[in-house]
Formats: sequence, C-alpha cells, structure tokens
Amino acid sequence: MSTAGCEETTCQVTEAEARTELDRLLSDQRFHGTERARDILRYLAERYFDGEAGGAKAYSIAIDVLGRTSNFDASNDPIVRIEVSRLRSALSQYYEAYGEAGVTIDIPTGRYVARFARCIHGRDDADEGAEADNEAPADAVPATIAISQGILTVVGSRRRYILSAAATATALLILGSVIAWYSSQPSFTQKPLVMLTMTAADVRLEREAGATRDYLLASLAQFDTLTLSTQQPARVRQPVRNAYSVELKYYADDDNDRTVWWQVYDAADGDILKSGIERVSMEGKSTEAAKDELVSALSRRLATNRGVINSIEARDAPRNALGNACILRAEYGLDDGGRQELAAASRCLEQTLARNPSDAEATATLARVTLATDPAAVGDALRMANRAVSLAPTSDRANVALMMAQFYSGRIEAAIDAGNRALALNPNNPDVGAKLGSVLFASGFYDSAASLASEAAKSPEGTPRDAVLVLALDAYRRGQWSDASLLAEQVNCGDFIVNALRAASLGQLGSAQASARLADLRSWDPTFEKDFRTHMTTRQYAPAFAISLRDGLAKAGAHFTPDDMAAN
Repeated sequence: MSTAGCEETTCQVTEAEARTELDRLLSDQRFHGTERARDILRYLAERYFDGEAGGAKAYSIAIDVLGRTSNFDASNDPIVRIEVSRLRSALSQYYEAYGEAGVTIDIPTGRYVARFARCIHGRDDADEGAEADNEAPADAVPATIAISQGILTVVGSRRRYILSAAATATALLILGSVIAWYSSQPSFTQKPLVMLTMTAADVRLEREAGATRDYLLASLAQFDTLTLSTQQPARVRQPVRNAYSVELKYYADDDNDRTVWWQVYDAADGDILKSGIERVSMEGKSTEAAKDELVSALSRRLATNRGVINSIEARDAPRNALGNACILRAEYGLDDGGRQELAAASRCLEQTLARNPSDAEATATLARVTLATDPAAVGDALRMANRAVSLAPTSDRANVALMMAQFYSGRIEAAIDAGNRALALNPNNPDVGAKLGSVLFASGFYDSAASLASEAAKSPEGTPRDAVLVLALDAYRRGQWSDASLLAEQVNCGDFIVNALRAASLGQLGSAQASARLADLRSWDPTFEKDFRTHMTTRQYAPAFAISLRDGLAKAGAHFTPDDMAAN
C-alpha cells in the first residue's frame, strides 16, 4: 500500500469524518480486532482528536488501557508492542479485504498514533527517519518507462524526454534497489517433505519390517509436523521447500533384540545429516509390543519439535522466516525463551497469519504464546485456540492450545478433556503428555501428573520442559526438597513458578544459596510477595500447594504481610 500520487489535501479528513469512520469500523463484525485492540484504537483516536499528534507512549497505553500498575516497564513487558501489532495487522487485513474509497485508519510502524486519511497509508517516510523531497504536480499523469539500447525514454501525457546514460544508470540503480527490497522480504517456509524407506536386513524379516514401516508412517502423520512420502528420492521432483530422505534398516540381532538403524540425509545433495540406532529388547515382549516400542522411539526421534528434522529446519531457516520455521521457533521460545523471545515469536506468528489466516498450527501456537506472555489475555487465547481446533480438529497442537486456554480460564474439566483428546490423537508426542501433566498437577491430580511426566521424560531427544517441571513440583510436594531443587535447576527457562520453586526448595533446605535464588525471583517480579496470590490463582494451583510454596519462600527470606498470608 502506498500514498504515491495522493495529494496531501486529498488525504486530510475532518474530525467528524474521522469519528464516523471509527464508529463504523468498530461496529463492523468483519473487523477482527480483539477487545483490547479496540480499546487501544479508541484510546489512540481520542488522543488524535485532542490534538496530540505525537500519539501515545507504551507506558500510558499500559496504564490507561491495559490496566498495568505504575511500575510497568516496557523493556521487560512487551504486552503493548504485542497488542498494538495485533491491532495494526487487524486494520491492515480489514482495509485490504473490505476497504472502499473513503476514510481509512492505520497505526504506523514504530509509533503509537492513529492516522485518518482518504487514502491508504503505507510505511510513511517518517517511520524510516526520512522525509519525501519531491511531490508530483497535481495534474501529473503516470509515465511510461522503457529501457532500450542504453537509453531511457519517459513518455508522459505532456512531455517526452530522451534521457542520458546517466539517467539510465539511475533507473537501473532504482531497479536494483527494488529487487534487493523484494529479496529481503521474509520467506514463507512450509513443513519439510520427508521420503521414508525401510528395508529388512534378512529376507525372513520383510513382513516384520513392512509392518513396522507402516505403523511408523501412521505415527509420524499424527505429529503433523512433516509432509510424508514413500517414494524413492530419485522419483520425487525436488520441491521448493526442504526435502529429506530417511533410510531405515530392520534387524533381528537374535531372539532377544529388534534393532532399526536409521539415517537422515538431504534429498537435494545427498549429504548425511544424522544417523542412529534404536534397539528394543524382546525379553518378555511380543513382536507386536516390540514394534510399538520401536515406532514410538523412532517417531519421537524424527518428528517432535526437537526431533532431528525439525531441529535442522529451525536452525537453518532465515531468521525472518515466516510459516513453519516461525512455528518451530515459537515452540522453542515457549520452552527456553524469555520475554523478548516470546515477543519476537508473537510478531512472527502474527505475520504468518496475516499471510495465511487459515493456518491452524500458527493460530494454536500464537494462542499459547499469548498465554505465556500475558496469562490475563485468556479470552483472546481461547478464541484463537477454538479457531485452531475448528480448522484442524485432529491436530494435537490445536487441542493442546485449547487445553491450556480452557485451563487458564478456570474450565478445568474441559481442559482435561481437551488434553486427553490431544493425547489420544498423538500418544507418541512427549510434549502432549508433559503439558497435560502440568494441567493435572495444578488441578491436584498429582499421581496422574507424575506418571505422564515420567513417561514424557523418556523422549530420546530430551525431556520436555513441562515434564521436568512437573517432576520438580511433585518432589517439592512430597517434601523431597533436594530432588526438587536439582530438578528445578534443570528446567530450561525461568518464569515465575520455576524461580519460585528454586528459591522455595533451597529455603526448605536452609541453604545459603536460597537468598541468591530469591533475588532471581525478585528480578523477575520485584513485588512477588504482593503478587503471589495472583500468580498462583492465575495458574490454577491448588491452595494447599500454594501455601507450601509460600512457606518455602518465607524460609528463603521473602517477607509476606499478614494480608498476604491470609490470602490463600
């Protein structure tokens, strides 16, 4: 979208016209802005009507619109950037789809200000720190440009110029800049194409190998992270997206073992990327049970978010890539990242959905990122999760997102039902079991939670964060302070509950290191004593466990007031 050729006087609107367009937009059901986005738009518009052309600061939006406290710090809390980004995307999508001649509204990149105009704005020059130096005459007519034999000819409605070679060079420079700009735009990545073959080391094992291959293909399909093919690499035309070949060989070493050797290589150049062996003991097991165990291990190795192929995809995709790479990196951010990583993931997912609003996986992932960034935004997350499930009912990722959104909204039974559906859809995904375990633990179903976490911890590509956390929380609940401390230190990232658990475990042990861990918690939330009840109730933890955790924090040196102590 551009304002080229639109005169300044043409773009100006009266306040009455601006208010009319604002009211019309906010009442149009086709405008998919969230309630928060609508509130922010009203706020910015009123500042515009009050003559505050500079717009608003993140701090004032956080305090006046989002209800943040006076100690809000935009450098640590990206909620304003996230919400304004959503509003900006919603406005852009609306006017691209339904815009007609008349007044439009947009939020320029880099500023928190509402703009009203008769023509659609692109990125204005002020956003880039530059101003336009020349404006086309009011009666100008677009020119026709032709380049031939080193001479640039510009044909207008009034004049005809034969420009010199210098002008030709200038035009070519501009053309090169345009090409460079297009080449710098984010690439849209797809799920990787995987071609899988399995052979038997012994002709007598061909039936077993064939059955194992078929079950493996079915299991990989349940993850919905790969596009699968059983064709030989030579018969598959190389696609634009990344393609991998997976070769497997099935062995029966003796009556007590079944082994699969596997190798992943780049289908384009044949480079070997990774190889390994999965072995299952037949002792006390049927052939069917051994097959199930092998399939589970292989599918976790190849198709999880941290599996061989997806790890390569997340690592090698351009940093600004949208689509599948964005989803994978968002999953990593949910496990390992801090607030900045989650803010980047949110922006990436929003851009992905702007390109493809029907992407169920991106919608589901954005719902979880929204909850991780701001648990109070549960309404927005629930709407996104429900949409993801409606788009892809058999997606375990969509059902996990629905589970988490329902859980944070207090609908515990519905959340557990959604988690069980996700587990039934993909029983071999350790992330599903780990996340369901976290919901069950917070809801007081401790034994079931620990069982799911222990099973998820068997993943060959590393234990999911939620599984480690559940095991750490369960150890703390059972009074095994040392185990709780050791496990809590193994959790990848430190959010409120992880930091609190680390400090409380050391506090219960009477360790001198408790004060240092308490300082880490205080740096995450300087007023955590006052906010403790909110943190625990938002995350739906049972009152008895919350009291136990608070006691450990008090032993570590936290100072709770009588009101804080009576809150739980």
